[in-house]
Amino acid sequence: MANIAKFFRNVSLEMKKTSWPKRKELTRYTITVISTVVFVALFFAAVDFGISTLMDLIL
Repeated sequence: MANIAKFFRNVSLEMKKTSWPKRKELTRYTITVISTVVFVALFFAAVDFGISTLMDLIL
């Protein structure tokens, strides 16, 4: 039980050392992640559509 308490104490100490991003950085990172996800989703949707169309033409 003492190990668990020590673990959480150490976690608390490490969290205080953490450098959290500022609001402007967080906004930029969030926009980057969302735009990347949208781009990848659209890319794979286009590839899927292309493969489906090709398979329909072949079969």
